[in-house]
Amino acid sequence: MMLLSLSVISASSQDIWPTQGWVKTSPDKLNLIADSLIALDHDFANGKYGHVDGMLIIRHGQIAYEASYSHNYAELYKQEAIEKSGLNATDPTGPYNYFSSWWHPFYHGSKLHTLQSVSKTITSMIIGVAVTRNEFPDLDTPVLSFFDTTTVKNIDARKRKMTIRHLLTMTAGFDWHENLPYSDPNNSCSNMEASFDWVKFTIDHPMSDDPGKVFNYNSGATELLAYIFRVATGRDIEEYAVKHLFEPLGINNHFWKRTPFGLVDSEGGVYLEKSDVAKLFYLFLKNGKWENQQIISADWVRQSVSPFIKFGPNRGYGYKWWLSSYGNKPAEVTWGGNGFGGQFPIVIPEYDMVVVFNAWNVFPSAQSRNYNPNFLTQKVLNAIVEYHEKKK
Repeated sequence: MMLLSLSVISASSQDIWPTQGWVKTSPDKLNLIADSLIALDHDFANGKYGHVDGMLIIRHGQIAYEASYSHNYAELYKQEAIEKSGLNATDPTGPYNYFSSWWHPFYHGSKLHTLQSVSKTITSMIIGVAVTRNEFPDLDTPVLSFFDTTTVKNIDARKRKMTIRHLLTMTAGFDWHENLPYSDPNNSCSNMEASFDWVKFTIDHPMSDDPGKVFNYNSGATELLAYIFRVATGRDIEEYAVKHLFEPLGINNHFWKRTPFGLVDSEGGVYLEKSDVAKLFYLFLKNGKWENQQIISADWVRQSVSPFIKFGPNRGYGYKWWLSSYGNKPAEVTWGGNGFGGQFPIVIPEYDMVVVFNAWNVFPSAQSRNYNPNFLTQKVLNAIVEYHEKKK
């Protein structure tokens, strides 16, 4: 395969705002290798990596490649939809039956795709908007200051030290077990979603670690942020997002699930089209600026995509952002979201790119195990002309 000549002038310095929709062009005009993207498209279409629903490749503010794939989820998960499990713990026809094709992965047959835990990253974005507008408390405010402590269980010195920042960085210190399969009856998140009051379920949990010390993935911690947002601002976090984040970016169609208690499901409830997911992540690529407005401060962007805590030599976690290195230089890092089933929006700042992948790989398989952010990042890198030039 012949590489394209490095003759295309980078448009990264130009401000392109897709408020009214993304402009589409060809891969070669953005210094991308079309054959590489076409090959990945064919692999997805042929089921090589499980049930992939869509891919969107954006560079220099323009769509270089986009594809969608159709699967008969009603038939694929027909039996699982009626059998009670950790992924179908309450109402078999409700929004927390992850096998119901009426709810997952697309909302009511629309183009709105579940984002699952990418919702956590979006929740952090909304808090960033509120911080930028001086309408949210200091991140070092103790979590218990938003609760009537006479009703909270298992309070100790560690829980008293827990702050908003610890909730944002998955270092809250709760004795929480979400590293198990979500179908496992001992998974803390599945048990939370089977309960009525998710906030009480979480805040009452005992502690296992000092806050800020140990990374322990905890969906309940993000649900606490939705509660704190309402208490601190007097506003529903979805309502706030629509006015101050979605509408300025031209995001006019979304759905956001609610908990049985009525609070926004901030840990996994957002549905968006992939083109609108890309807008949110493009906002961070643009340092929080959109057209002539600083939606989120550049300082919040910087803090969000800086590793508050690291695990392993190549991975870190910021304010609900997953950070992964693909090389040895500081610039060679991706920022992304990560959602159950295969929701992977990824920013590659070195190459001025935002990519979005959606899937619904509910059960691990030989195919879906190979579909992961590192694999997808490498596939995208392999399609960038400059990446190959740099390696020569």
